[in-house]
Amino acid sequence: MSHYCDLAPGHPFHGPYHDHEYGFPVDDDGTLFERLVLEINQAGLSWLTVLKKREAFREAFEGFDIDRIASYGETERARLLADASIIRNRLKVDAVIHNAAVVQVLQAEHGSLRAWLDHHHPLDHAAWVRLFGRTFRFTGPEIVGELLMSTGYLPGAHRDDCPVQARILAASPPWARTD
Repeated sequence: MSHYCDLAPGHPFHGPYHDHEYGFPVDDDGTLFERLVLEINQAGLSWLTVLKKREAFREAFEGFDIDRIASYGETERARLLADASIIRNRLKVDAVIHNAAVVQVLQAEHGSLRAWLDHHHPLDHAAWVRLFGRTFRFTGPEIVGELLMSTGYLPGAHRDDCPVQARILAASPPWARTD
């Protein structure tokens, strides 16, 4: 079976994501929320489709501004569902809007989405899936696993012999910390 480390290098979309984002720890809530939005929208589709539409998602969701998205009403929902440059799925759009409001609550309670993740770390994949299932909408095992691998909370984004893995370990992702 091929691994992302075999397929991504040199690819115009997968390559930059593999080399500079996938598996690296993420500090800011905007980027964490962007990854959640992208993973939700990937469900049932290829990651390449999402990466190709990433800039359109960024524009449609106003830079993944959590507070703005949490305040979206029917006008914004209709705008998103009519936007052919993104994935127009009502359940996914509704989940993004709902989840933005959830992130606001987590920020109020924990200071940030990252602090909420850190508060619960370390958990195994199954426990993360249960936690996300109680907290967010449209977050099944695949979405949760990829989100947490892509942001450094779960190992497995890269093979040990992938040159990127050494850079990720140097960045001290949560899964590799012993403190």
